[in-house]
Amino acid sequence: MQTEDVSKDFSQVRHIAFIMDGNGRWAKLRGLPRTSGHAEGAKTFDKIMRACFARGINTVTVYAFSTENWSRPEVEVKTILKLMSQYISYAEKKINENDIRVIFLGDKGRLSPALRKKAEALEEKSKNNGHILNIAFNYGGRDELVHVFRRLIQEGKTDITEDDITSRLYTAESPALDLVVRTGGDLRISNFLIWQSAYAEYYFTPTLWPDFSEEELDKALLDFCARERRFGKV
Repeated sequence: MQTEDVSKDFSQVRHIAFIMDGNGRWAKLRGLPRTSGHAEGAKTFDKIMRACFARGINTVTVYAFSTENWSRPEVEVKTILKLMSQYISYAEKKINENDIRVIFLGDKGRLSPALRKKAEALEEKSKNNGHILNIAFNYGGRDELVHVFRRLIQEGKTDITEDDITSRLYTAESPALDLVVRTGGDLRISNFLIWQSAYAEYYFTPTLWPDFSEEELDKALLDFCARERRFGKV
């Protein structure tokens, strides 16, 4: 259910990102396997993504699977990969009617050929849509910068500018990042959007991701809108 604050002006927020933490703990608190937490978290992801677009936010980025997450138990990794495949199948039927462009951030090289093909097909099918949904999958901020620098070397660049780097990031087609929301209570960025978040605002909440609601979203947005962003100036 939407809160009374939905009518407020959130136009300051063009790009919001989520570190969706707490799925495993949510499941553990209920005596369920961690995989159940990820399934519930996937439902929350879809709900919150739609809520952001409904509030006029153009770009949403979610941290779905990091380069380090491959070291988790095999059954958990398989569940996350299965959920992603299921989401792509679902999104194929909905993205155009909802005007959503899906972009996968990260190295697709480690994905199975079938999952990689599905991801690339979804990107192609949705490329002309207006809203942007960035899904960081097999993503790491340091890995992204290595990818950028290697590309610049291959292009023969010797005098590198900030614009050179920004234009070659996975998020090159997204507006500057305004707000990063991390659920689950931890106070760290976990190798997420290192370059992009240089002047982004952070909002931390102890709420576990599966419990993150539209009301919680509005709290984060209202908190952001009350801040003064100086970008290093007085």
